[in-house]
Amino acid sequence: EAVRQEFRPAKVGDSFGPTWETCWFKLELNIPQAWAGREVHFIWESDGEGMVWRDAQPVQGLTKEGEKTSYILTSSLKKSEPHSLTLYVELACNGLFGAGKGSMIAPPDPDRRFTLNKVELVVFNKNVYELLVDLEILLDMAKLLGEEDQRSFQALYTANQMVNVCDVTDPSTFPAARDLAAVIFSQRNGESQHTIHAMGHCHIDSAWLWPYEETIRKCARSWVTVIRLMESNPELTFACSQRRLTSVLRQAQQFEWVRSWYPGLYAQVQHFVAKRQFIPVGGTWVEMDGNLPSGESMVRQFLQGQRFFQEQFGQMCSEFWLPDTFGYSAQLPQLMRGCGIKRFLTQKLSWNLVNTFPHHTFFWEGIDGSQVLTHFPPGDSYGMHGRVEEMLKTVNNNKDKGRVNNSALLFGFGDGGGGPTQKMLDRMKRMSDTDGLPRVQMSTPDQLFSVLEKESSQLCTWVGELFLELHNGTYTTQAQIKKENRECERILHDVEVLSTLALAQDGTFQYPASQLQRLWRLLLLNQFHDVLPGSCIQLVVADALRYYAEIRRVGAELQEEAVQSLCRDLLRPEAKSTESTLVLNTLPWERTEVISRTEPDRTETLALVTVPSMGYALVREPSVPPQPVTVRKREDGSIAMENGVIAVQLDVMGRLTSLRLVDSERESIPDGCCANQFAIFDDVPLYWDAWDVMDYHLQTRKPVVMLLRPLEITLSGGLRGSVTFSLQVGASSTITQEIILDAACPYLRFLTQVEWKEAHKFLKVEFPVQVQSMNATYEIQFGHLQRPTHWNTSWDWARFEVWTHKWMDLSEHGYGLAVLNDCKYGASAHGNILSLSL
Repeated sequence: EAVRQEFRPAKVGDSFGPTWETCWFKLELNIPQAWAGREVHFIWESDGEGMVWRDAQPVQGLTKEGEKTSYILTSSLKKSEPHSLTLYVELACNGLFGAGKGSMIAPPDPDRRFTLNKVELVVFNKNVYELLVDLEILLDMAKLLGEEDQRSFQALYTANQMVNVCDVTDPSTFPAARDLAAVIFSQRNGESQHTIHAMGHCHIDSAWLWPYEETIRKCARSWVTVIRLMESNPELTFACSQRRLTSVLRQAQQFEWVRSWYPGLYAQVQHFVAKRQFIPVGGTWVEMDGNLPSGESMVRQFLQGQRFFQEQFGQMCSEFWLPDTFGYSAQLPQLMRGCGIKRFLTQKLSWNLVNTFPHHTFFWEGIDGSQVLTHFPPGDSYGMHGRVEEMLKTVNNNKDKGRVNNSALLFGFGDGGGGPTQKMLDRMKRMSDTDGLPRVQMSTPDQLFSVLEKESSQLCTWVGELFLELHNGTYTTQAQIKKENRECERILHDVEVLSTLALAQDGTFQYPASQLQRLWRLLLLNQFHDVLPGSCIQLVVADALRYYAEIRRVGAELQEEAVQSLCRDLLRPEAKSTESTLVLNTLPWERTEVISRTEPDRTETLALVTVPSMGYALVREPSVPPQPVTVRKREDGSIAMENGVIAVQLDVMGRLTSLRLVDSERESIPDGCCANQFAIFDDVPLYWDAWDVMDYHLQTRKPVVMLLRPLEITLSGGLRGSVTFSLQVGASSTITQEIILDAACPYLRFLTQVEWKEAHKFLKVEFPVQVQSMNATYEIQFGHLQRPTHWNTSWDWARFEVWTHKWMDLSEHGYGLAVLNDCKYGASAHGNILSLSL
């Protein structure tokens, strides 16, 4: 389609745009005959990301920020080769890290222009290039090994000799200079030297500072570049022919994108997977957030990812690869082991703001006792460049010296893609086994972990969550995304339960497997670690909300089809009276609750119903509650509500002043305190605005006390009692809340709507409770976790803001109180105050 367009002349210095536009360039190249036998490169430098197309296939990614500005036309021009050819360059009007206005993480500048800086046809002088890489390694050794190391002086004097020998006007002197460097690089290490397992790496965020669609092109640009490197570096031999450039690729979703959009490139990927150079690792559909997805969602991440890798490449992943998410649930080891994975790699805890994590290689134990061998690359990065400094850091920074003598180094430009470069490889060739430096070998994840397993007898064990002491704001940022995620997880659960029951009852029912897989993959995609946490640009949020809407729409249709099949006989007009209501329960316990139902005259009425576990009931005559709800307003404007199970008192601002079980005299709210207290905090982090909330925000607490509409009764009792009120927050934001107590219900419900117009503020709701406990309990995936309510140590106070799922609980022996939610994740429990971040 692009080649059929009408092209106009363009020149160096022209600019193109605006942001997110795509421009195509047609280039007619004529290579001079005099360049026969020379290596010829096509040079392209621009502010945007480019892709070279040749013969209708992508052949090279071009990104100035990723140090990839040339395409090798020929390594040695032959007379038989065409000297005239046509290339096309696809220019994306965005940089490697999007198009932030003023800073990388600022919102994109919609009017940015992207300049074409250089377009040239050049001869590449490989001798000069190799000489410069030699000098770089020697000078880095001289600077970094230190004056106490004789190798630093040997490197320095060798570099000095090379400069003396080399005459830049006489290329015939270059080999002698290189021979001097070769002497240093050929002097070998002893057997006890640390071994670094170098693996090409190309971390590509599925969406972040760019939308999903741009990620598809980022994958193609990065992966075709890796293919070119593999073709020219089939064996990186310094000691062993088995050494290969290994490109570690993650995320089944990205493979699927390339398979659909770039089938020719995908075929090449499959070829190098078969050669064990492209190594699929990760095992999940995307690199999901490690905290917020439900247990079922995490299982589906592994299911969809492992199934894809098995179908496409004939193998499942044995390593879970999640280098860049914002913490790791204590349930993950059990889920990994259940999905055939016993090895885990990440590095994100090196970002901790308070405590330095004490290990780089260790066993990680989950809440059920499951263990996985875990490795953090000691260089604390997944985007190394193969420099001497990085090799030395990998050894010196290793927290498990003496226990293991092997570690990983991941090299290549990442986040926005890019991957390894030839220069990175050439640097490491010189360090493969050079005295004074760690031994460096091209490796694979399997080779690394196999060696670590053999060395694992003295490794330590870390029990519980791997909590990242940073980015705590991601539990709350973009509230709508959080709400949609929880709602869509519930919808897919309900559709599967009802469809399974329908199939069990009627074998002719068509279970919607393909539709459910499509919906699950949309949900799993949105659980990527910059989407569900909310640390992405608005374009990505819009895409995510559109996908959620699609899940809800199709999910409702599938649910209706399942119900129609499951309850076909009950739904026939002759089988039911006009007053009957079909009620379904998709949870695995019997439920007695008050529901709202629509009468034939379209009025809403309430009914108390009991529905069996994973079943349904046809309600004709609603149950009579053992005791109706009573609602009484007092002279001071406060309101008391009771249903025979719990009794509550609320002041005019909707705050709980009393909460107790009717059959107990114990008061849950401490004297002089109020629960359901809204509070607002300043939210001005050090840098990562959408990601972070800092501990010092707690010093700025201001209770919300500006009343817009005082507490008033909206339902006066019977099956349901309810009250409502409104508050003003800041200059123009409002809170409207309805508090509901249903008959026979052991909890109080708060339906809260916030019209939020504040900037750099943080809204929470607090529940002080009369319970003394050293720990609070939080729901996580398929289980729960206890965290301290005190700040005795730095490890304790670093968890001033934590994550939970549907509930958190503060209990002592025989008594406790829990706060439940249907759409929130950020929370805290300090002392006796349970706080939910809104």
